[in-house]
Amino acid sequence: MTSLRIIPLGGLGEVGKNMTVFELGDEIIVVDAGLAFPRDEHLGVDLVLPDFGYLEERAANIRAVVLTHGHEDHVGALPYLLREVRVPEVWATKLTLELVASKLDEHGLMRSTELRELVPEDGAVEIGRFRIEAIRMAHSIPDSVALVIESEAGRVVHTGDYKIDHTPVDGFKTDVGKLAEVGNRGVDLLLGDSTNAERPGVTQSERVVGEAFRQIIPARTGRVLISSFASNVHRMQQAIDVAVQVERKVAVVGRSLRKNINIARNLGYIDVPEDTMIRTQRIDEFRPHELMILCAGSQGEPVSALTRIAYNDHPAVKVERGDTVIISAKPIPGNELKIHDTINGLTKLGAEVLHEDNAPVHVSGHGKAEELRTILSLLRPRAVMPVHGEYRMLAAHARLAQEAGVPSDSIVIAENGSVVELTPGAPPRIVEHVEAGMTFVDGLGVGDVQDVALRDRRHLSEDGVLIVVATLATNGSVAAGPPELIARGFAETGPLLDEMREEARRVLDQCLADNVDEIKLLQEHLHDGIGQLVYDRTRRRPMILPVVIEV
Repeated sequence: MTSLRIIPLGGLGEVGKNMTVFELGDEIIVVDAGLAFPRDEHLGVDLVLPDFGYLEERAANIRAVVLTHGHEDHVGALPYLLREVRVPEVWATKLTLELVASKLDEHGLMRSTELRELVPEDGAVEIGRFRIEAIRMAHSIPDSVALVIESEAGRVVHTGDYKIDHTPVDGFKTDVGKLAEVGNRGVDLLLGDSTNAERPGVTQSERVVGEAFRQIIPARTGRVLISSFASNVHRMQQAIDVAVQVERKVAVVGRSLRKNINIARNLGYIDVPEDTMIRTQRIDEFRPHELMILCAGSQGEPVSALTRIAYNDHPAVKVERGDTVIISAKPIPGNELKIHDTINGLTKLGAEVLHEDNAPVHVSGHGKAEELRTILSLLRPRAVMPVHGEYRMLAAHARLAQEAGVPSDSIVIAENGSVVELTPGAPPRIVEHVEAGMTFVDGLGVGDVQDVALRDRRHLSEDGVLIVVATLATNGSVAAGPPELIARGFAETGPLLDEMREEARRVLDQCLADNVDEIKLLQEHLHDGIGQLVYDRTRRRPMILPVVIEV
């Protein structure tokens, strides 16, 4: 009997780096390839990727990657995956495909795979032993879809990210009719977005933000700056519509935002009168009430446009008293402090800052509990596997499924690396676990930052570093001079540093007197002697690096 193995490599027990493997016999398709942003403990790390080890070992079996939508937590890891394994095809809807093409072009990977468009209205496509059908879903980026994945093992629905928006900006509602039709065919397993499962009620329509813009912007006499996720095309369109209405020119600041708006304009997802857009170099030509500036950096990223503006460090944009800044995004968990710093900086410069805590300038792109209940009632799945969210969100989604009549033994709360097996006529079950950690991107290096490196970085950040330089004569029998001490991040007084120099001299003289002249042994004795002294005096454990040089 054929079994479908479903293996989440990311996105469970966390928010971000969504990636799920579907394995049937010797054929694999991968749904999404996302990244996550580093947490506070990931010092010096730029991006966090899923562990591709499972796919690298089975690279010859991979038939395709299928993408649900164009957000970074679903497509951002794709270039890094394509560096490691050969993927014959990448399937996605039109906007997602163009965003991915731009990303692959930046990485020099345009020839590494075939990009193929997934059109929901055209019906199912065959990928090896899988039959994939896309269903339009409303989300905070256009062209989002759910996937119906059919095989000999049964019919699986993966919702992607969604909400049930009855008045979407682009007119593409969540296709409840198609979902009901798939439900009538029979759904063996539902993989459902759990991000807002704990929140009661229904997520507001994206048009609520547009209405807030129409209320706020006309009354402002200074410049208006709006920052949102670079991919939130609908929100940018609504801001531009208000700018046209009140006769403000629009400048776009930030590389990612400018790139996404250009792609969306070329595909017809954003409609902007040609004379409305101006280049950033022309900002100073217009009076404050004639300008709207769209800028990237709603998450407080250190070198983003909004952060540089907040610290008065942007070459083209300066914030002045009377300006209004609208941060139209919710903080990604872990980014709250950075965003607060940005808001404080903008406020110090005299701007009024509006954000979701003091104005209705943001709505979520994820459905709340009532919308999850609606999806469960439309699809009537025999089994449910909550995905996309921290454990408490997955558990909340599981409770909703149980309330909807799904038997408890048919609800699977898995974790990254769980191998969930779906066999015809039987409930899904976890049969084993595979390695599914995380890979760190640090600058140009991928995967070369290990836990030990992060531990050392934490150590340095907490207690500093002491470098002890001892110089020996060539024969190794006498010290060529007194040891030197270099301290960084170690806020102690001169007397203690003098005492440490004396201790280093004492240890070195004692070792040489005992005929201990092997460099590694000398380093070890210096490390232990200085370390004990520092701990006795300060109760701290700085990183101690002894260096022994022969001259």
